[in-house]
Amino acid sequence: MHGLTRTADGALALGDRPLAGLLRDAGAPTPAYVYDLDAMAAGAADTRAALGSDRHLLAYAVKANTAGSVVRTLAQQGAGADVVSRGELEVALAAGVPPARIVMSGVGKSRDDLDLAIGHGIRAIQLESVEEAARVAARARALGRVGRVSLRINPGLEVDTHAHVATGHDEAKFGIALADVAAAWAAVDASPELVAVGVSTHVGSMLTEPEPYVVAGRVACGVARARLASGGRLELVDLGGGFGIDYGGRPAVAPARFVEAALGLLQAEGLDALSLVVEPGRALVAPHGVLVASTLQTKTSGARRWLVIDAGMNDLVRPALYGAKHRVEPVDRLPGGAPWRVVGPVCESADDFGEHPLGDPAPEAVVLRDAGAYGFTMASEYNGRPLPAEIFVADGAVKSVSRSPGLERWVESRLRA
Repeated sequence: MHGLTRTADGALALGDRPLAGLLRDAGAPTPAYVYDLDAMAAGAADTRAALGSDRHLLAYAVKANTAGSVVRTLAQQGAGADVVSRGELEVALAAGVPPARIVMSGVGKSRDDLDLAIGHGIRAIQLESVEEAARVAARARALGRVGRVSLRINPGLEVDTHAHVATGHDEAKFGIALADVAAAWAAVDASPELVAVGVSTHVGSMLTEPEPYVVAGRVACGVARARLASGGRLELVDLGGGFGIDYGGRPAVAPARFVEAALGLLQAEGLDALSLVVEPGRALVAPHGVLVASTLQTKTSGARRWLVIDAGMNDLVRPALYGAKHRVEPVDRLPGGAPWRVVGPVCESADDFGEHPLGDPAPEAVVLRDAGAYGFTMASEYNGRPLPAEIFVADGAVKSVSRSPGLERWVESRLRA
């Protein structure tokens, strides 16, 4: 069975193997991320099936989890990649993603980013401003290549999500305002080194149902229809990602539902001859990874009880950054009973994972659930704490381990500074 489950005695299991045993097999101390590759593959396969045709593209948002094992697993299911840097592009290419199945986003692409993207002839470089057209054209000219570009439209819409992950409103740095679309097409058309291939948009993250996705998509479709009506040629419409998951308490529909809604939109808009690109990240990987932590100590002060664990906000910053809620559960038994306030060792008040029913006695180890996305990729070495290990599980066994670089390496790097 895929995903996080419980054994008959209540112990947590991943891929039908007790989590504690997987950690022993890996020989990795906590804190450590553990991922179920089989569950990720199954989710990608379901989403690809919803697309229904190879001309449509599932472009996994690599920023969610950049691990080679993850990107390779999804590529084997036919997924492409949405990348935002040269580093992510190099990982995607090395993991077996064909250039024709890669798109690049980002408001501040460097010269190295553009050179690698243009040099490999990726499916589309998403232009996020009128000014960016000249930069891409200059790099294409220097390389003697043609840059394939699409316009990322800012639809000017507010969605019900956290302000830090809302990307489609008027004050966001992302995308080209509708008032500037004509100037953007003119800049592209004036550059023989560029070819326009599509229109894209991305309204924000943690969408729990398709309606705002379709509303933003309708704006992008309007831009695409106007372009075609003026005699321009296009290959694709990219409606972005942002598909949410249930972190516990706010259910979200499956990625396939977003895909079905997007395909219906293209048909309704008369654009079903174009390829659809969708860019899920979190929805494919977040539910299938956990952060395992050991209890360092407990602390009681009056009526307050804290469980201090060895994972901190440097390992999982989402709660401190977004106010995100991750369920915390004992590794060796079912959750329930007396509550504990779970906190990490970092010297910040924001290093707090909330109150959870963990029972008595205090558990020796806990998991922070739904940590497969924006966990390790956003981790830091703040407070002199080395990055955590990552353990990748497939077929009920440890497939690979990315070990923590360790404290000694951090000390040496700081002393050399």
